[in-house]
Amino acid sequence: MMLGKTAGGLFWMFRNIERAENTARLLEAGWRIALTRGDEGTNEWQSVVITAGMDVAYRQKHDVYEAAPVIDFLLRDKDNPSSVLNSIESARSNGRMVRTALSSEVWEAVNECWMALKSALARPVSERNLYEHLATIRYRTSVVRGALHGTMLRNDIFAFSRLGTFLERADNTARILDVKYYVLLPSAAFVGSHIDNAQWEVILRSVSAARSFRWLNGGDITPKGIAEFLIIDKRMPRSLAFCYSKICENLNDLADDYGQRHGSHDLAETIGRRLRGCGIEEIFDEGLHEFLTNAINDTATLASLIQTDFRFFQ
Repeated sequence: MMLGKTAGGLFWMFRNIERAENTARLLEAGWRIALTRGDEGTNEWQSVVITAGMDVAYRQKHDVYEAAPVIDFLLRDKDNPSSVLNSIESARSNGRMVRTALSSEVWEAVNECWMALKSALARPVSERNLYEHLATIRYRTSVVRGALHGTMLRNDIFAFSRLGTFLERADNTARILDVKYYVLLPSAAFVGSHIDNAQWEVILRSVSAARSFRWLNGGDITPKGIAEFLIIDKRMPRSLAFCYSKICENLNDLADDYGQRHGSHDLAETIGRRLRGCGIEEIFDEGLHEFLTNAINDTATLASLIQTDFRFFQ
């Protein structure tokens, strides 16, 4: 059985790689929604900070929710442990710790990602060049993921790496959908309007799902259709259902490798069954925000249990 410290290093290396990319996607969602709203409504930048789970930390440093401080806080702030820069530095640090478990291609991709983003984020990023920087973050993190897929054995090293990726991705998809909820709260009159539909399309674009959604649904863009696609459609690689299918798959691979099951296996399968068994009408009846809040909490509980079960700190 792999040492818990090594397993934890792999898990957090790829969780942080995914977190850096997801923070960029969350920022892009808020930025594009702000562009579609014009002078209507309230502050999208506040909704982005709240949905990122960083509101308390942000308010300790800033009094207003404006583009410049929010962008800087989420991309570069040394005091924000989940900023893109800190996430990439943490990924590289974990990668160095588990260097012997990685192929040379994966390590080189992580190191190059860190160097490129450290240089790109050395100075504050303005709204004018925000998209260019977000695209760089997405590209560099995808190269690391591609190196993992193309060069690593499908063993416990790969399983712990993918667990980190999909737990972080499930959390992010729920949070990006929740951005939409927060943005609409003060402006219910816009529901079903052109502005509302444009914002839902922004959510699709932020998870690279606009084209695949149209392949399946044509031009029929509805809130329920998009939420169904991003929550329970297993064909969509960022949906909650897809992420949990992969989490269960990798946990089962570890159970086969080690000949032992843990509480995290049972919890993951319970969450997966719940996602497979629910319909979009049921989710909206419960309340989309309430459903997403529960999904975020379930993912956090599962991540903590995995760390305990596989003794990451020993």
